[in-house]
Order: sequence, then structure tokens, then C-alpha cells
Amino acid sequence: MIEERRSALVIDDDDVFRNRMCRALSDRGWDATGASDAPSALALAREISPDLAIVDLRLSDSSGLELVPALRIIDETTRIIMLTGYGSIATALAATKLGADHFLNKPADADQILSAYERISSGDDNTLAESNGTIPSLARVEWEHIQRVLTDCGGNVSQAAKLLGLHRRSLQRKLNKRPPSR
Repeated sequence: MIEERRSALVIDDDDVFRNRMCRALSDRGWDATGASDAPSALALAREISPDLAIVDLRLSDSSGLELVPALRIIDETTRIIMLTGYGSIATALAATKLGADHFLNKPADADQILSAYERISSGDDNTLAESNGTIPSLARVEWEHIQRVLTDCGGNVSQAAKLLGLHRRSLQRKLNKRPPSR
């Protein structure tokens, strides 16, 4: 009896990360294919109907959030894991509302992703995102709150600044900084 290999679609505009992830998944017995943008990702998803889609939140041509519902329409059984280097609670909630099964912060390796896939597939996944059990810093909580308000305002910086009680330029300066570490 020949065991069928599971397939994965890695969607990330970072060529190095995408190629490494595809290679790591292949080394673990998966058929892994990569895509650098939304149109090619959707074309590949229609062609291979992957068991697992690993989607980066920020792509050069669009948001990974826009891809999630489209991937879900193509094949509702595909497990979708969203990856981001700009993780926030608001973004994780938005991703899961759109149909993502799990949300991981970068850097995430193949073992972490496959562990999340196994938990999702077995129904044991009760977490929205990986947690290391530490309490986030005040700066991190502020950054996540700003991201949530900005998401609620549809990306309108002026409206978000008004709701946050900040000057628009002050908010833009905060947004241009890297997110604080946990």
C-alpha cells in the first residue's frame, strides 16, 4: 500500500523563507509548492488543492488576509495557517474570522507549523496563536491596541488617530516603528 503524500502551498513574497519552508516540508514527506503573490497562489491552489496553506500576512501585492476567503472557497478542507512578523490580537482575530485555522508569529519553523497542522486536523487546537506564557509588555499591548483600532477603521490613519486621541503624525511615527517584542 502506497501512502499518499500530503500537499502544502507556501505563500510568501520572501523568496528565501518560501524556498526554505518548501524544502523543509519536502524533507518531512510533504509535496510543497511555493507562490510569491496572490494570483499565482490562487492558480496553484486550484490546481493542487493543498492539504495545508501557509499564508504570510503581508505580501508585496496584497494582504494575506484577502487570500484566506478565496482559498477557503477553492477547497474548504484546506487547513490555513497565517504567518506574520507583525502579529497582533486584532490581526489574529481578523484572520480567523475570514477562515484561517491558525495564526503563528514569525519566525516559525516547519516543525511548529506541522505541529499546529496536526492539532488542527485532530481537533485539539484550542489556541488562536502560539503563546509562550509570558505577559506582554505595556508597549506591546499599546501596539496591539493601535493595530486593532487601525483595522477597525479600515486602515484610515486619520480616523484611527482621532479615535486614539493622537495627532495623525504621531500615529504615523508609531506605525513606522517595529512592533515591540513580547
